[in-house]
Amino acid sequence: MVADSEQRFVQQLKKGVLEMLVLQLLTRQPCHGYELIVRLRDAGSGLLDLKEGTLYPILYRLEEEGAISSAWSSPEPGIRPGKVPRRIYTVTPRGTALLEQETELWHTFTACVDQALERDQP
Repeated sequence: MVADSEQRFVQQLKKGVLEMLVLQLLTRQPCHGYELIVRLRDAGSGLLDLKEGTLYPILYRLEEEGAISSAWSSPEPGIRPGKVPRRIYTVTPRGTALLEQETELWHTFTACVDQALERDQP
């Protein structure tokens, strides 16, 4: 029973920060969707595992809002025959500003939560 409530809590936390984390990872290096999934999983020690069905709606929304842009990669001749083109996502200046705003809000929010938790301790 505890495991189910713990899992729900983690899911809710994850929903609240995925957009910010995606923007942060894309700021470091443009990449395709599957690579983002792997980078999130690696960065989160398993807590940030997500499915394509969770990531791609975030990417589409961010692109619609002008926070990221995308372009199809073209296979480089002779490097890897049969390599499939992938959609590479890149942060725009608007996305950089959004990331700064969301990061500031995150720090404010977590400071408030930390303060509330400390007050409630005996």
